[in-house]
Amino acid sequence: MLWLPSLQTDLASVTEASSKATSRTPRKTTSRKIAHSVQVLHGKAITQGISLGPAGRVEELPLPEITQRLSAVGPDAEQARLDGAITRALRQIEKMRDRLSGLPEEGREEVASLLTVYERMLGPSRLIRQVRAKIAQDGLCAEAAVAEESESLALQVARAAQAMADRGDGAQPDSSLRLAGEFEEIGRRLLRNLTGISYRAFSSLAPGSVLVAEQLRPADVAMIDPARIAAVVTQGGGGADHTAILLRALDIPSVLAVPDLMARVGEGDMLVVDGHLGTITLAPNEAELRLAREAAQREAQEKRSYGRLRRLPAQLQGGEAIELHANLELPAELPMLLRNGAKGIGLLRSEFLFGEREDLPDEDGQAAVYRSIVAGMDGHPVTIRVLDWGGEKGRACMRRLGLSDSITDGDNPALGLRGLRLLLRVPDVLEAQFSAILRAAAPSADGAIGQVRVLLPMVTSADEIVAAREIYEKVARRLKRRGEPMPETLPPLGIMVETPAAALTADSLAQYADFIALGTNDLTMYTLAVDRADAAVADRYSPLHPAVLRLISMTATSALRAHRPISVCGEMASDPRVVALLIGLGIRSFSMSSAALPRVKRLVRTLTLEDCDQLRRQVMLETDSEVIRDLIRNFAT
Repeated sequence: MLWLPSLQTDLASVTEASSKATSRTPRKTTSRKIAHSVQVLHGKAITQGISLGPAGRVEELPLPEITQRLSAVGPDAEQARLDGAITRALRQIEKMRDRLSGLPEEGREEVASLLTVYERMLGPSRLIRQVRAKIAQDGLCAEAAVAEESESLALQVARAAQAMADRGDGAQPDSSLRLAGEFEEIGRRLLRNLTGISYRAFSSLAPGSVLVAEQLRPADVAMIDPARIAAVVTQGGGGADHTAILLRALDIPSVLAVPDLMARVGEGDMLVVDGHLGTITLAPNEAELRLAREAAQREAQEKRSYGRLRRLPAQLQGGEAIELHANLELPAELPMLLRNGAKGIGLLRSEFLFGEREDLPDEDGQAAVYRSIVAGMDGHPVTIRVLDWGGEKGRACMRRLGLSDSITDGDNPALGLRGLRLLLRVPDVLEAQFSAILRAAAPSADGAIGQVRVLLPMVTSADEIVAAREIYEKVARRLKRRGEPMPETLPPLGIMVETPAAALTADSLAQYADFIALGTNDLTMYTLAVDRADAAVADRYSPLHPAVLRLISMTATSALRAHRPISVCGEMASDPRVVALLIGLGIRSFSMSSAALPRVKRLVRTLTLEDCDQLRRQVMLETDSEVIRDLIRNFAT
């Protein structure tokens, strides 16, 4: 029997049965998700994997309240105390550096750069200079001076960011928040050294514990021993910050941004952490524990086989090649992508270049980043999607970067200026990005050539493609006049199909696009009029809805008739058995999270075209999403 990660399905069935047996209020269940109940917490899935263990709450001892601001021993003695605290902090940071050798290579640079920032702050920085001035001039004790100055600097940075965002929704740029957090972190470290209040110690956790914390900083992750910790769950954090990147590098099942986590989970509580769904099951019953143990054991066995699998081609039993690429959010994830055997980047989201800046990234800077990623893929294809902002995405950043006039403030921003619509309103931004991509696609000094493709987001009509291609070709001519190195032929210019309008007219759009990428996440949202973030309708979101599947089928047929390459780069591509259905629909190229690559390849290598076509015929005859889910769930078992 071929096992695939479907613990969520099994748990839903067991939970429903146990609920009836104990006369509790039955949970609402689906065939793909853990049933919703008070016993399941939801957060952001960071590292895919299933694990279980007792909760090990790691909480910092609170710092003592500073009741005496003025020094009782004099400025010289306070300066000496401050010097001692700084020396201890530097030693602590050096100890963290020693731990870097135990981190995966892709995680070392992230932590090392952060520790360098900490070291600079402990040197002759503005923070330390102002602390010393408060001690010398105002007669403060070292604790009061450190607390007041670190809080003041953090507040100044946060207020500056807030002032830029006040014109809109008040969101603060991540870069400013990080800087404010670094001031606070150094302040806390110095205060702990001055008062003798120790930091939390992860080494005190029992082996096999699930680390439960309110927040983890990147430096904290550097101190985690993956051999001792079963999983990590936190109340704060997100999917694109440095902490998340490091957790993925350590390959520990992790779920971040779990509301009310610390209030709901006590020390020693048994937890099941599902890093696929981003759920934490509290106080699981015996049946749920048994399923979780079996799933974790099977995943461990699968991971041991991944090394050999990575070297094998992705092909069906009949030898038909299947392209398995990966989505890339941040350059720091590139080693993880390669480690999991990706044969290209099917979707490079370029938003990371824009989201943490105080100004628009220039052409040279963009070109350097793209070139490094293309070079890192060693000749494998890289598909770069131009900036996909608009609607609810990137609103605060757009205001900060001077693009306020392009923001839609209506009742339905998702139906306003998004993706290519927005870029055509700010052609300077699009031209700079086209130019940087074309320069990155040029042969390098050693003659190496990367396979680059350019992807246009949120296309709904042919005139948008025509307008974008005119800009694309104009930029290429300008680069030639400037004498810039250029690829001999322009990289293909493709489109994302993410709306019913694009899917229904895919035969027409294919005449103007060089390739097509199906963005199934947005396609599902727009087709079903469902926002996954809205709890009231989240259960109605289903990529396996017959309407969504018919639009995918129509798009695939149109692309094949027009001899245009087509791929799927939404979440559907991460589900191995759904990939089998998509193969049956004629698609041969998929881009997914790098963690899903080995699982998808494993199933692909067991399939025949006949298997996939039979699944397609069964599914496309159905009109009930639940029946379709059952067909998918039972496939290849």
